[in-house]
Amino acid sequence: MAAPETYDVVVVGGGPSGATAAADLARAGRSVLLLDRAGRIKPCGGAIPPRLLADFGVPDSLLVARVTGADIVAPSEKRVYMPVGDDGFVGMVDRDVFDEWLRDRARAVGAVRRSGTFERVARDADGTAVIEYYAAGEKRGAPSQRVRARCVIGADGALSAVARQCVPDAGKMSYVFAYHEIVRSPTVEPGAGAAAKFDASRCDVYYRGDLSPDFYSWIFPHGETISIGTGSARKGFSLRRAVGALREHAGLAGMETIRREGAPIPLRPLRRWDNGRDVVLAGDAAGVVAPASGEGIYYAMLGGRLAAAAADRFCATGDAGALRLARRRFMRLHGPVFWILGIMQQYWYTTDHRRERFVRICRDRDVQLLTWDAYMNKELVKARPLAHVRIFFKNIAHLTGLVSA
Repeated sequence: MAAPETYDVVVVGGGPSGATAAADLARAGRSVLLLDRAGRIKPCGGAIPPRLLADFGVPDSLLVARVTGADIVAPSEKRVYMPVGDDGFVGMVDRDVFDEWLRDRARAVGAVRRSGTFERVARDADGTAVIEYYAAGEKRGAPSQRVRARCVIGADGALSAVARQCVPDAGKMSYVFAYHEIVRSPTVEPGAGAAAKFDASRCDVYYRGDLSPDFYSWIFPHGETISIGTGSARKGFSLRRAVGALREHAGLAGMETIRREGAPIPLRPLRRWDNGRDVVLAGDAAGVVAPASGEGIYYAMLGGRLAAAAADRFCATGDAGALRLARRRFMRLHGPVFWILGIMQQYWYTTDHRRERFVRICRDRDVQLLTWDAYMNKELVKARPLAHVRIFFKNIAHLTGLVSA
């Protein structure tokens, strides 16, 4: 039997995180295999900040829409419009096209791209990691394919098989289960959506317990299509029924449904991203989805970049401690924001009374400015200290009931 191929790094998972990691490593001169299970599209609202385009060299031709504001909708149906302002926008991408472009770019800069389903990480006699997988079209039970790797990056999603096999306590991750339906936009069929409460330049975000008891629901424009979805961690809650109700409420029930998708979304980053030997996690596998907002594409790509840097250093030095740098650097940059968003979700998303108050807070101009600044710049904003002070006291007033909903 011929000896298996050997790579510096095998990246398992070809979403934004894995494709970014593979491209960065290939540019750094590492031999890289990008192993991706073909044909799967992750359910995702598809929102990205303009900073992503600049940080990761993504052309704006991949944007299918530019959103200039958001309607925040309370249980009472009161709406608060939050304009992005200053000529800013939120970009919208279609994940099937966007992810494929990232994978193609990784291949173009030198990564080997292969379709297959990861099975397990085994070990050669000398201790080197051996990745076993089934090639596209092969069924379990057939002889698996095998490649050796000095380092493995697990970027295979929230239910990461790499994480569960290799990283302690990875199986204890908490999730929100998300479901959305991609439907034809009323803008494509004139007159078909005459009753729709829809604006192609605006995201609608619903905070209603009947649509999600612990998260939120959304209507996001995607040019010729719309993503209509919701999420919840509560077992037994019918996500499909909630999306149906939202479509009916928004006047979109009669629009053509193109596809339906569902998947878990992590609630918080794992405490550990590496196995202390030769495996490091990235993206959803590491839990890098922002609490409260569920935003994940930018953080996934940054996590992939940091995992690639850690893997490159590990390959150069042989020091397994280098793999810890991925999590350390990520949490230094975004840990405080994730902590604050986690508290927001745990408190404001629990009852309709609190949701009503939360939406009322969103009317405040200081809140709007800092929210969009933080989204665009991906950091806690320090340029407006007085605004932070005002928001603190306003939040206290709402929490204590001094301000009525």
